[in-house]
Amino acid sequence: MTPERIKFHGDALYQALVDRQPIVPLTEREPDISIDDAYRIQLRMIERRLASGETVIGKKIGVTSRAVQQMLNVYQPDFGLLLSGMVYAEGQAIPANSMIAPRAEAEVAFILKRDLDGPGVTAADVLRATDYVMPCFEIVDSRIKDWKIKIQDTVADNASCGVFVLGGTPRSLRGLDLSVAGMVVEKNGEIVSTSAGASVQGSPVNAVAWLANTLGALGIPLKAGEVILSGSQSPLMPVAAGDSFHCAVGGLGSCSVRFS
Repeated sequence: MTPERIKFHGDALYQALVDRQPIVPLTEREPDISIDDAYRIQLRMIERRLASGETVIGKKIGVTSRAVQQMLNVYQPDFGLLLSGMVYAEGQAIPANSMIAPRAEAEVAFILKRDLDGPGVTAADVLRATDYVMPCFEIVDSRIKDWKIKIQDTVADNASCGVFVLGGTPRSLRGLDLSVAGMVVEKNGEIVSTSAGASVQGSPVNAVAWLANTLGALGIPLKAGEVILSGSQSPLMPVAAGDSFHCAVGGLGSCSVRFS
């Protein structure tokens, strides 16, 4: 794809974000779009957000669990960048109308104390590089109309990043096996999902190692101090004004989010 088309689509996605008006899938406009093209479009979209004053504060992995893959009909992980404008504090109401078609997902967030620069990063490296972990809600959103996405669409759209909330008390990974840590998710007081960390590539730790190696091959490290979202352990749950969500993770504590 030409640089002009890359810029066009990246600008269109940025404008869709600003206007909260979705666009038709890029895979319909550009039938031959590659995943490499899609990541170049993502970077253009990010450039626009950085130019508006945001900063990069971390990275996220998307489409890691089988439940989410089946829901979206997308069967490989992707990644996106977390920006300063995406952060909400726990207890702070998120306006549902600030996004296009938000969906909540529960996961585990890693905060790093040292860089992870792949390829060659192992699960043991992730354990050593992690300062602490916290339960988290990511509220994903799609600038693609009706969530009609293929892998190239969600990649170009910064892995469908919306906003996120960190909850609970920071917890060291020492003595904690996230693969067997159970997660219970409630929506409006009713249990809607139960899972274990093994649903995310065998363990959220493995997912972070995958991300470090995938980005490292592109010359992009995971940096000390960054937030790394390891991928949803719950199905994507539609969000409306007045909804509240709560997740509890064994050994980690809980996180809550509400929408106005």
